[in-house]
Amino acid sequence: MFKRLLALIAITTLTMTNVSAQTKDEKAVADAVETLRKAMISAEKATLEGITLDQLSYGHSSGKLEDKKTFVENITNGNSHFLDITLTDQTITVVKETAIVRHKLFANTDDKGKGPGTVNLYILLVWQKNGGKWKLLARQAVKVNP
Repeated sequence: MFKRLLALIAITTLTMTNVSAQTKDEKAVADAVETLRKAMISAEKATLEGITLDQLSYGHSSGKLEDKKTFVENITNGNSHFLDITLTDQTITVVKETAIVRHKLFANTDDKGKGPGTVNLYILLVWQKNGGKWKLLARQAVKVNP
């Protein structure tokens, strides 16, 4: 019984240490990534515009590049329609006013003119702190090999 109690205390301590290891900026970047994920599903124009910088460079796995205006238009008009997006294996590295986020993205899509589909991608996001808020500056996707 005593050994089980010690094991439980050790596991709880390790878990709390890992959670508290995330810095304030890393947490804020993670929140920004989640806001972007939700806005891409809901196609909320104001949120998409607010979470991205005017200089946005948005790279698709096909090699197609979009600026901020085109990215927002394609999400809001249904050309890029996400039914759901799941992010896994996320890492966040903050260096001063810049953050690098990597994760794996899996999504079900229903893009206008293409019908239902899925995407399985590795994503690199570059965020910049602007006016105290983290904004997306660049994104590049690469297809996950089956």
